[in-house]
Amino acid sequence: MKKLVKFLVLLSLVPATTAVTTQSQAATKSNVKTEYVKNYSYQKKAKKLVTKNKKLKKSIAKLQQEIADKQKAVDQHENKPTQTADNTDLANMDYNGTQEIVVNNNNPKFSDEDLSTAKGAWQQYGDLDNLNRVTAANALLNVSLMPTAKREPLHWNPTGWHNKRISGGWLYNRSHLIGYQLTGQNNNPKNLMTGTRSLNSPEMLAHEMDIAYYLKQSSSNYIRYRVTPVFRGDELLPRGVQMEAQSIGNDSVHFNVYIFNVQNGVTLNYNDGTSQIG
Repeated sequence: MKKLVKFLVLLSLVPATTAVTTQSQAATKSNVKTEYVKNYSYQKKAKKLVTKNKKLKKSIAKLQQEIADKQKAVDQHENKPTQTADNTDLANMDYNGTQEIVVNNNNPKFSDEDLSTAKGAWQQYGDLDNLNRVTAANALLNVSLMPTAKREPLHWNPTGWHNKRISGGWLYNRSHLIGYQLTGQNNNPKNLMTGTRSLNSPEMLAHEMDIAYYLKQSSSNYIRYRVTPVFRGDELLPRGVQMEAQSIGNDSVHFNVYIFNVQNGVTLNYNDGTSQIG
């Protein structure tokens, strides 16, 4: 009988215990605050990628334009009509629409002594004349002469320097007789002349790039090189420039050309370098 009473008492307590437990759990749940953390990192990454893509597109567009401009220059240089000059009186020749002409059947005038490599690579620049004009520059080029430092801005003003802006940029460049990439000569008055933009690039530059390419192929490659500015009388602005080159031991690089110092759409006064549009 006593056992039955105890069982009944325990049985009566079960609902109360369950209720307390349920109330306790409910109270616990009501006190818990659920926090939702919003993650914006993917949005930031996407924004950065969009910005980066825009910059890349601009860089690609710029490079494509540079490639197109250089290809145009190459095409103009390779496909233009050929005019030849057999005489050496280049100063009195007049421009007739072809900026670069071939001299002496494209054969440079170097003696056997000129082509000797006994002294290794060298460079030599003529003194300025009595009118302060630049004279011929000579070299036996080799990759050992090529610069490793970036070129600094030019500040020397050669004779005939009356520069001004025209359509597409500046009229004149401080033109190196022997390009900076070949010898590292930069602000050297004996190596700078006043040249039109078209004379400097693409005309002279096209030949300089051919030379640089050949020299970089092997440390044993040499090129005898001479660049001569051509003046008429006492004029201060060159009428043009003669370029002669001969690779030693072969004809990989072989030319003798004269480039007129002219610019389309501009009339130059060779006496002092002043100019008029048209």
